[in-house]
Amino acid sequence: MTYDATRARVEDYFDRTATRTWERLTSDAPVSRIRETVRQGRDRMRARMLGALPRDLDGVRVLDAGCGAGQMTAELAARGALVTAVDISPSLVEIARNRLPADLQGRVTFASGDMLSAHLGDFDHVVAMDSLIYYTGADIHAALAALSARTSGSVIFTVAPRTPLLMTMWYAGKMFPRSDRSPIMIPHAPATLAQTVRATGALRDLGRITSGFYISQALEFTK
Repeated sequence: MTYDATRARVEDYFDRTATRTWERLTSDAPVSRIRETVRQGRDRMRARMLGALPRDLDGVRVLDAGCGAGQMTAELAARGALVTAVDISPSLVEIARNRLPADLQGRVTFASGDMLSAHLGDFDHVVAMDSLIYYTGADIHAALAALSARTSGSVIFTVAPRTPLLMTMWYAGKMFPRSDRSPIMIPHAPATLAQTVRATGALRDLGRITSGFYISQALEFTK
């Protein structure tokens, strides 16, 4: 599947099928035990990614690529960053905009559309939490090349790691597709992905977060 086709499927899922689910998951509202493990995993991953950025973000330009409901956006802005928060889902962008505390609004610019768009501008750093997990290695390479061309520092992102559990889920999804299914994550081994992108830059492994059904690997890309 091409990048554009995958992006369209992701947009349809998050903007039409799962908006309310993600709004609840990213809030303090009660959720099922399974979704609570996902919530906790995402909280830990967000902290891991933020910890890889410079401590002083005052005036630093950061692209939150795939901002979702805006949790990363708010934390970046609270640390002083000038944030451009973009998501393929206009519905999630609106949730993020409404949730942002009033005292941080002057530091954030919201946009809906493709996170790779050059119209978003240039940045010091990019964070892309669980935004590239549906794409092939070639598409991730192309995305990193596009983002790093407009970024002076690092691109910190996540992938679905190539574990036995995720590979089983991936093959099951390939064998039994459903029109209402969430987009299928494509697992990657960090070492293999590093070889894929080496013509453009280097990858540093920032570690894996596992929490119930949430499994995600953080990576840092530099030119």
